[in-house]
Amino acid sequence: MTNRTVVDEHSDQAQRRDVALWRYDVLGRAPGRELQALVDIAAQLCAVPTAAINLITSTEQQQIATTGFEPSICAREDSMCAAVLEHTDRVVVPNASVDERFRDNPFVTGILGDVRFYASAPLTTPEGVIVGRLCVFDGVPRELDEAQEEALVAIAERVVDVLELRLRTRELEDSLAALTQARDELHRSNEALSVFAGQVSHDLRTPLTAIMASTEMLGQREAVVADQWSGRLVATAFRSATRMAGMIEQILAHARVGAELHKSPTDLRTVLDSVLEDLAPTLSARRASVDVGDLPSIPADAQQLYSVLLNIVSNAIKYARPDVPPAIAITADQHDRSWRICVRDNGIGIAPADRGRVFDLFNRVETSVDGSGIGLATVKRIIEAHGGSIGISPVDGPGTIVWFELPAADSSDEVRES
Repeated sequence: MTNRTVVDEHSDQAQRRDVALWRYDVLGRAPGRELQALVDIAAQLCAVPTAAINLITSTEQQQIATTGFEPSICAREDSMCAAVLEHTDRVVVPNASVDERFRDNPFVTGILGDVRFYASAPLTTPEGVIVGRLCVFDGVPRELDEAQEEALVAIAERVVDVLELRLRTRELEDSLAALTQARDELHRSNEALSVFAGQVSHDLRTPLTAIMASTEMLGQREAVVADQWSGRLVATAFRSATRMAGMIEQILAHARVGAELHKSPTDLRTVLDSVLEDLAPTLSARRASVDVGDLPSIPADAQQLYSVLLNIVSNAIKYARPDVPPAIAITADQHDRSWRICVRDNGIGIAPADRGRVFDLFNRVETSVDGSGIGLATVKRIIEAHGGSIGISPVDGPGTIVWFELPAADSSDEVRES
């Protein structure tokens, strides 16, 4: 190994050590009770009057906790621990004044101290970086027995555990703060979107209402009624304006989702009964059948879940196969702490490539049935606002399974019999 290679390795190790110490953020700070307790225990177990937790940077040694004296900082070249920093195991020196590694050290010669006995164990991070050493020392020569040496190593490992625990706690606190800020920003964004959509919807509805009223009146004029072509144009204009009014309402509903939830214990079967009651004329006209399994009670916004089920069941009816009565099955299963609600139909189905993008706003799949591309996007926003998820599963044969998962109140949720 060349001298240049050795220098590069030492430089890399020093850089990794400085990064690790920067992440631990303990240099220049009070030790805290845990580190102080550990260094005190090390001194007691080794029966010495002094001990220290020494962290070594590229330029100096900092003592972050000590027993028997006040913590201090010294140059790296004066540090006894720096002289054996890369040793991966304990170092025990009964008399430093006759050890060639330490006999000229200022902490041994009397310039900075009169150390004779010295023992230390490495402070090694989980990534294998030695950031310093836990050391015990005395002004007189002495020995350690095997149990004391092993205890010194074990305490050094606990020192790193404390540093790691502090680091993870700080990272968790930072993550929590970031998540809280993101949640608050999302809440403000939802509120702003709701206000914007409400204003835009109001501004659009006013002239649109006038257009609908005018076309309706125009369609009743004798000249229009008498002319088939004119009547068809007026009727088309009125239907288009009506569809536009519906889309505006859907956009407003989409924008409002998540701005404010009113969660309470909600019986999904009760919500579904309301949906089926409102869809009764359509179900009857299409000769549709609906089979409902046991459904749970969960914490949710009942009105918004009504919109979810109304949209999904309506789609199951709307996207039926020609001349095939819709057959819809609604079931629920509990997975860990969530409920999965499945709505299966026997309709035209959704191509695999389209199963993800149908939940995107204004994204419609190629079918013979008109749609706004807003409904399922709003459903997804409602489910995610509740802390859940939604998706589409393949089925054997024709049809589709649309499922959504919502958190359960607890493991003792009761299932209501249909």
